[in-house]
Amino acid sequence: MSGDWPYPCWVAHRGAGKLAPENTLAAFRLGASHGYRMYECDAKLSADGVVFLLHDATLERTTNGTGTAGDQPWSTLSQLDAGGWHSRAYAGEPLATLEGVARHCQANGHWLNIEIKPTPGTELATGCAVAEAAARLWANDAAHAPFLTSFQPDALRGAQETAPHLPRGLLLDTLRDGWMGVAQSLSCVAVVCNHALWDTSTVAQAKAAGLRTLAYTVNDEWAAERLLNLGLDGIITDRVDLFRPSRG
Repeated sequence: MSGDWPYPCWVAHRGAGKLAPENTLAAFRLGASHGYRMYECDAKLSADGVVFLLHDATLERTTNGTGTAGDQPWSTLSQLDAGGWHSRAYAGEPLATLEGVARHCQANGHWLNIEIKPTPGTELATGCAVAEAAARLWANDAAHAPFLTSFQPDALRGAQETAPHLPRGLLLDTLRDGWMGVAQSLSCVAVVCNHALWDTSTVAQAKAAGLRTLAYTVNDEWAAERLLNLGLDGIITDRVDLFRPSRG
């Protein structure tokens, strides 16, 4: 790890991928137990402005709630069961707040990749709010400053305007025209792509522009070996049981 890129290579997707209920503190603890020191998570806003962790716009898949999560206040969201859908062992596990995850990371000296996952229509506001919360929560731990990413340029723009010192990365599921220009216009330090998009050419383009390269979601040994041989800086995986990072 170099000084301008402090993050470990191996990143646990949504805490511990699929081995525990995603985006919960239980998942982060499980990821840590497998030797991971960096986690990816999804952050959005409650109706009353609390930054909390959830991937989907709606609640049905990963909680016992219903409807659009961002339309509900934290007082309602905090009462939901975000673990029972996964297995009986995690029944009653609550939704996590970014504040709670920050405490966990700082207590263990770990890093966090926060994907800004706005409720549709709130991209700029969510980017601003997540960046403000991240800057505040990590104000006394600059060595473990979080890495902010998003598929939504407006969310990254909000983060850029609110906390320009926090590193940003553009998420891509396709290499759409102008992707490099978008990343550069947002002063991103990295591009995070679907792992299939990386090859010798795309890695060379990114590195020539001074951008770090990360891939998601890498769950097979052959894919991980290919990416490591390409020189990627980060690999995001569900398989915390398969890939054991030794030093990061």
